[in-house]
Amino acid sequence: MSIPGPDDILRHEFPNGIVLLVRENFTNPTVVLSGYLEAGSGDETPPQAGLASFTASALTRGTVHRTFDQIYEEVESVGASIGVSAGVYETGFGIKCLAEDFPRILEVLADVLRNPTFPPQEVEKLRGEIITDLEERAHDTRRMASLTFRELAYPPGHPYGRSVNGYIETVSPLTADDLAAFYRAHYTPRGMVITVVGAIGAVEAVDLIERTFGDWNGPAPQRAPSPPVSPPEEVRQKFVPIPGKTQTDIVLGYPGPARTDPAFLDALLCNTILGVFGMMGRLGDKVRDEQGLAYYSYSRVEGGRGPGPWTVIAGVNPANVERALESIRAEIRRICQEPVPSEELADSQSFLVGSLPLRLETNEGVAAAILEMERYGLGLDYLQRYGNLIREITPERVLAAAQRWLNPDAYVLAMAGPPPS
Repeated sequence: MSIPGPDDILRHEFPNGIVLLVRENFTNPTVVLSGYLEAGSGDETPPQAGLASFTASALTRGTVHRTFDQIYEEVESVGASIGVSAGVYETGFGIKCLAEDFPRILEVLADVLRNPTFPPQEVEKLRGEIITDLEERAHDTRRMASLTFRELAYPPGHPYGRSVNGYIETVSPLTADDLAAFYRAHYTPRGMVITVVGAIGAVEAVDLIERTFGDWNGPAPQRAPSPPVSPPEEVRQKFVPIPGKTQTDIVLGYPGPARTDPAFLDALLCNTILGVFGMMGRLGDKVRDEQGLAYYSYSRVEGGRGPGPWTVIAGVNPANVERALESIRAEIRRICQEPVPSEELADSQSFLVGSLPLRLETNEGVAAAILEMERYGLGLDYLQRYGNLIREITPERVLAAAQRWLNPDAYVLAMAGPPPS
């Protein structure tokens, strides 16, 4: 299988600032479009937390040309899918359909992104769905531990420190006018990126995007860089009691590397060794399998445009919380103090390199990979260089990444579970 690269990815920039990347794949009858524009929860104020997500979800609830029902009838009648959702710094969007239906579904997407009307009745229905989800979150130990971790790990007001979905008290007062105002202030084609992968010619894709988005104009988005975050200098922890539960969820971690940090791949490989490879890495081997202290235990490095979380996540019997934490910290201490043995390093390197073709088996996977290359300025040849970049990482570089971002004695700890008896 050929790895996507500059020879088969067309990159085209339109005068209005939209960047389009296309990779043809006529072995599959579908077309996938994936993209983002520069609007997210980082553009909202803390008292309006959830506004960006609410706005993104409301785009498909009605436009100048189509009602909510008409949008979904047009999409679902041909077995296609369409979606829009907000993150911290972006609002992502996408469609998937048969190649023959792509022009039609693309017009629906353009209508959704360019002409939303935020019908008050539909906004109220959506608000109810959001608040129901937030109420359910309050009783979910894993989600509450994750939310609490972010609130502890990042300073007040930091975009990474609050919920993208917001809170009941911030979502409840938002109006259709608030959504429309956020849309007018932040939705612009400047900085917008679109990838198209599948059974469509590159020239045809350029022409279709030109016809649907080429006359959309707007100012460049104005946004301050993601604020830096200092690592914790002591243990900061909080327990969220949730009655009626039988499991305690643990999130222990740190503000981690941005995706653009030169040492990100070192951190990625370190994390793979710590809590991903095989049956969840060293954490899975020790904390879960060998010691039986957790139902699951793994680690994750998020990356992103700013210092996204690097976390260890575990679900444990409440009686085993302290012992599980000791075991987790022991594994963090080991990876911070001892160079990784060459065989273990090679195994995790092979896993990362070998999993790349699996990620690229589908049009969705290829589109996501190309979008990541553009988003972080990695270069169109990044996927072709990826294997060598991973194999070049030494035990010393893994150790340096661990020592830079991890600390077994100073960390943020969030737990949610049944109240102590």
